[in-house]
Amino acid sequence: MRRLLPLLLLLALPALAVIETYQFSDPALQQRYQALSEELRCPKCQNQNIADSNAPISQDLRRLLYEQLEAGATDDEIRQYMVDRYGEFVSYRPRFSGATAMLWLAPLLLLALGLAIVVMTLRGRRKDSAGVALSDEEQQRLQALMEKAKQDQ
Repeated sequence: MRRLLPLLLLLALPALAVIETYQFSDPALQQRYQALSEELRCPKCQNQNIADSNAPISQDLRRLLYEQLEAGATDDEIRQYMVDRYGEFVSYRPRFSGATAMLWLAPLLLLALGLAIVVMTLRGRRKDSAGVALSDEEQQRLQALMEKAKQDQ
């Protein structure tokens, strides 16, 4: 009996695990909830969406998201509410504006810069190798080296 009691208590521990579940009136709302919770960033966490974060603020935001979806709010209205309250940081897909222009344009600018460097490097190599001709003395030396290499084989 002494061994049975700790074993029963150990088996009861999973019952204490709390999982946040919401019952939606429509399966489409469940899909929208999932998509929006993966798209919105936790304001407290470094780089986690509210679906994956266990921070109290994320729990509150998931509850708020559920309530707004059940109340009939559109995805855009929910996104706008979150951005108004927490700033563009909360969105993994910030709108294009003066403040976020660098976020959107920097990858394109870096790609263009990289391509320009590659093109300039290739052009420089082509000019260096194509424009130099060997003198008569260098030609004779090259021929001698090639014939010596054939004889050694």
